[in-house]
Amino acid sequence: MIDRLRRVAKDWFLAGMISAVVLATLFPEPGRTGGPLRLDLVADVGIFGIFFFHGLALSRDRLRAGMMRWKLHVIVQAMTYVAFPLLGVALAAAFGRFLPEYLLLGFFYLCALPSTISSSVAMTAVARGNVPGAIFNATLSSLIGIFATPLLVSVWTSTSGHSLSVGRAVLDIATMLLLPIVLGQLLRPALGTWFQRYHRYANAFDKLVILLLVYVSFSDSVRAGLWTEHGAGVLALAVVGAAAILAIVLTLSTRVARLVRLDKEDEIAAVFCGSKKTLASGVPMAKLIFGAHPGLGLIVLPIMFYHQIQLFVCSILAERYARRSLGAEVRARP
Repeated sequence: MIDRLRRVAKDWFLAGMISAVVLATLFPEPGRTGGPLRLDLVADVGIFGIFFFHGLALSRDRLRAGMMRWKLHVIVQAMTYVAFPLLGVALAAAFGRFLPEYLLLGFFYLCALPSTISSSVAMTAVARGNVPGAIFNATLSSLIGIFATPLLVSVWTSTSGHSLSVGRAVLDIATMLLLPIVLGQLLRPALGTWFQRYHRYANAFDKLVILLLVYVSFSDSVRAGLWTEHGAGVLALAVVGAAAILAIVLTLSTRVARLVRLDKEDEIAAVFCGSKKTLASGVPMAKLIFGAHPGLGLIVLPIMFYHQIQLFVCSILAERYARRSLGAEVRARP
């Protein structure tokens, strides 16, 4: 546990997110939408680049290898787009009157997001689970999310008296997320070998773009009165809510996987893919769906905390699964 805490403390991305929020609090004017540096346009270019690199990295052979385990696919997608949104509705019903409006929307937005690809696959691999199944489901979840996430958010906002143009949101997301993925896939035969040599830099690029988006989002929200109206207490609410959601979905995904009698490798993939939510897509999608929304800083706050908590908790869980798998192999030897 101490080693895990030390790793989190040394995580430059976590420090970067904190710094981006502090910078936006102190100097919101350069980062605002339409500001003097036009960082919102720079962020758009960065979003396109992130998903172009994802398209270059996506292996169709590994996707095909994970397609046959239908029970696993049903559980992961049902957790992502049915159980999570229902949990968001239940959270609103139970605690909505105690939460700021935009933070509540942020929790539901978190619940409507697709799974994350990189960490879901990495955790499944560490835990000695079904890696091809994890790759297939995390990728499928990301593609479904291009359409499902804005649709779910539009249903939520319509019930709360607001409106969201689903068609416009889907078009924007398809242009900025799906199009570069398709381009990356088309250029993979020509650029795939080159990308494999430098792919480690793509991860750093992803994180830098997310930090820029966090700065822009919070700059708009700070100018709209984020801290003057809510204060530091909203951070505690976001942390507690994100941790509670993760605990519930980890428990639920594990029990469902065992109820339908998935083997251990598929259970591992179901638990990690079914409980993860993507920060890499979540922050860019928030910008595309909500635009220069004055509450955007609050809306992305839950996914920012959820991302860090899920990495910490799931890395511990992955190591426990791995030890159990190794123990089972030793006992099975003659």
